Amino acid sequence: MGNEFVQFSLTPMLIGTLAAVACALPGNFLLLRRQALIGDAISHVVLPGIVVAFLLTGAVAAIPMLLGAAGAAVVAVIVIEAIKRLGRIEPGAAMGVTFTSLFAGGVLLLEQSDTSSVHLDVEHALMGNLESLIWFKARGWGSLLDPVALAALPDELGRIAAVCALVIALTVLFWRPLKISTFDEGFAQAQGLPVGLIGFGLVGVAAVAAVAAFDAVGSIIVIAMFICPPAAARLMTNRLERQVGWSVVFAVASAVLGYVLAGYGPLWFGGQNAVSAAGMIAVVSGLILGLACLVGPHRARVGARGEAA
Repeated sequence: MGNEFVQFSLTPMLIGTLAAVACALPGNFLLLRRQALIGDAISHVVLPGIVVAFLLTGAVAAIPMLLGAAGAAVVAVIVIEAIKRLGRIEPGAAMGVTFTSLFAGGVLLLEQSDTSSVHLDVEHALMGNLESLIWFKARGWGSLLDPVALAALPDELGRIAAVCALVIALTVLFWRPLKISTFDEGFAQAQGLPVGLIGFGLVGVAAVAAVAAFDAVGSIIVIAMFICPPAAARLMTNRLERQVGWSVVFAVASAVLGYVLAGYGPLWFGGQNAVSAAGMIAVVSGLILGLACLVGPHRARVGARGEAA
């Protein structure tokens, strides 16, 4: 039993957990800045950039994917500004048109391109490929100390672990500027803090987390983890430090419980086949948010962002 868990379940569960934490951390600040849907927007924008990067390079590699996603983000900003200026419509409408159009374009590129052989198609773009990230050379828990076995770990684990560590380090390093600029931009400017640069950096970190998670877990988890764990945590406390802690707990719980329920839940209820791990993780995160709405001690006081200082 232990051998099977390490080989088939340990790495997908770790990848899902790290992806959830990497998205939830910046999601807290985006939520408090009332920019929570930026995570949704990023997940839409990165798809065409990633597909174009693959078509140009012929390989699913981290750096080209990141550059492609960054290029798509720049294109999105230019298009949004053009629509706002030429069409004279409000920013929300311009963003909605741009992000949905780019995502639709990415889906069309996937449908018209032969990318299925590298697990880059519409299904994997939405749901990821967690179930296929098996540690083939694992032979029980002892493999964690075996250099040969460790060298055969899925590449996605190393990428998302590095990005998660980077997100944690940046959150700790820039905690004070992030906190001040999130709750009181005027005071932050008076203190000489580059408020605009901090906001841009936050969105940039969120984009890096989204790109790193996209290949393994798909856009469904990326969207859910940017919003659900931070929103549930916001209902549990009015202190930022505790909110971030709660969000990490909820993100980890969503990933672990979601993966377990995806594999064994249908069997417990008489089903024959497992369901999508990414979809179930997103469902569990939504259920946790629903429970927080019902029993969270601060569910009636979610108002101005300054309350969470």
